[in-house]
Order: sequence, then C-alpha cells, then structure tokens
Amino acid sequence: MSNAEDRIENAKPDEIETRAADWLYRAQFSEWSSADQAELDRWLALSSNHVAAYWRLKAAWARAETLSALRPLDGGAVERRAPGLALKVAAVIAVMAVTALGASQFLSRSNERTYRTPVGGHEIISFSDGSKIELNTDTVLRTRMTTAERMVWLDKGEAYFQVKHDSAHPFIVVAGEHRITDLGTKFLVHRDASDLEVALLEGRVRYVNDAGEPAAKATLLAPGDVVTATTSTMFVTRKPARALAKELSWRKGLLIFDNTPLAEAAGQINRYNRQKVVIADPRVARMTIDGAFPSNSVQAFTDAAQTLFGLKVENRGDEIVISR
Repeated sequence: MSNAEDRIENAKPDEIETRAADWLYRAQFSEWSSADQAELDRWLALSSNHVAAYWRLKAAWARAETLSALRPLDGGAVERRAPGLALKVAAVIAVMAVTALGASQFLSRSNERTYRTPVGGHEIISFSDGSKIELNTDTVLRTRMTTAERMVWLDKGEAYFQVKHDSAHPFIVVAGEHRITDLGTKFLVHRDASDLEVALLEGRVRYVNDAGEPAAKATLLAPGDVVTATTSTMFVTRKPARALAKELSWRKGLLIFDNTPLAEAAGQINRYNRQKVVIADPRVARMTIDGAFPSNSVQAFTDAAQTLFGLKVENRGDEIVISR
C-alpha cells in the first residue's frame, strides 16, 4: 500500500489527538445530539488510529480531575497537574477553552456545507482545488473542504465525482458504512436505502466497507469495475465503457434504455418525476424497451409504451398506470 493510500491510517499523531480532544470537548461542554454522535462515529470509522486516540484521551480525561485541574496561573499558562498523556489532553483542552472557545467548532462547521437536489434536480459543485461533484435527482450530500482534509458524505441519491488528485490530501467519500478514497479518478456513487453502487470510469479508487470494523480490508478498483454493496455483502463486476456512459446519461437530462424491462425503466423514470409510472400487469412489466427518453418527461415514456406495444395508459393524477 502506498503512502498516499495509507495517509488516513498514518496521519500525524498530533493531528489525530487534537481532533480527538476536540470531540471530547464538544461531548463534555456542548449540546450533544444524535447528529453529533453520528459524525463522531463516522470519524472513528475512518481509521483504527482515530479509535485508539479517542479512547486513550477519553480515559486520560477521566483521570485528570476534569477541568478543575486546569487552573490558569498569573501569566496565563496552565498549571501542570496532570502528568504524561493526561497533561497533553489538558493542554489541548485549555488552549481551546482560553484562546479559541468554540473556534475549532466554528471553523470546522463553517467549512461544512450541505447540498440538496429535489426530485428531477441537477446541480454541479465546483471546488477551489479543481474537483467537481455533479448531483443527480433527489440527492443529499455534505462536504468539508479545508486545506487539511477533503471529506464528502453522500447521505442519499447519486453523484458523479471528478476529483483533482492530491496525494497529501485524499478525497474521501463516506456513504453510511462505506468509504471511497480517490486515487486520481472519475467515479459514480449511487446510494439508496439499502444498497450502494460505485462505478469507476477513470483512475483508481480504494473502497472499504467498514461495517463497524475500522481495520476493514480495502478493495482497489480499476476502470470499469462496479461495486455493489450492502452492510454485509460486497461484490465487484465489470462493465464496458459504453454501459457506464449510459449510466451517466442523466448528466445530459436523458435516460437510455437498452433491452430494459418496462418495470425497471419505469423505476428509473420515477426517480426524476413526482408523477409516478405504475406497471399494473406482470406480463407488461417483463416487456423490454430501447431508446433515449428525457428524464423529466413521464409522457414521452408512456407515449412510447402506448405506441410501441399498444398498451393502455391511464392518467390517475399522481400516477400513470400502464396495462394491457
């Protein structure tokens, strides 16, 4: 494994312990929420070093007589009552409390942004490092882009990543218990309620399914590799460039079907439209369709089904039902 690939696990100890101390401070002196806990869990899952540092400092904190051991002296220094590692915890916390109360939290959160696209929406996000993220329909994505780290959380939906490689600052995408680390790439990530798909178009990525195991085994993907994963399973298949290009047709506002069952095609159309297509007959659902359709046009799809197959199309307000 190269130094670039292993940077998260081998980050400088001072950086890791400072971040761990920040988490401890927030847990002790701020209004801790389930969102905070989820964010801490994500940080811990990134590396076994994070887990070790956090619990080591938490144990030291318990032995350090909490903040009562940190009494400012006349010169503004901190009285050194806690020996060894406990003193290190105290020093970090004291600096935060005296010189930058809430500053690290403010700076961290000021660099965090949330992006949302509605059903049928499409957005391109550009970053100062030259990287771009393109959001598909009904997607929620959060970013933390600083000089020290490039972190993205895909909470739901689909996004296409074009990443400017920087070996000193890996670009990491977290989707639940799944983690994708850029090694100079263009890749697609699609997350729904239960499954994740990662398709690599160019370069390399490192995929890890943490599933509660900080030292989980990584899988290196090559162009054409597609990971399909759940919490407990993962397998890799290969797709030709032509098939991957079709998966990205949404970037041009199109959905391309190639011998696709009508039920599957309707499911894709439904992702982009509030009016839903319902296939009422199992035999109709198995029929296959070819062609390119505007992603935001239910009518273009239903008109094709009616014309090509002679099917019945009934508009019921929020639904359009297709049957024999």
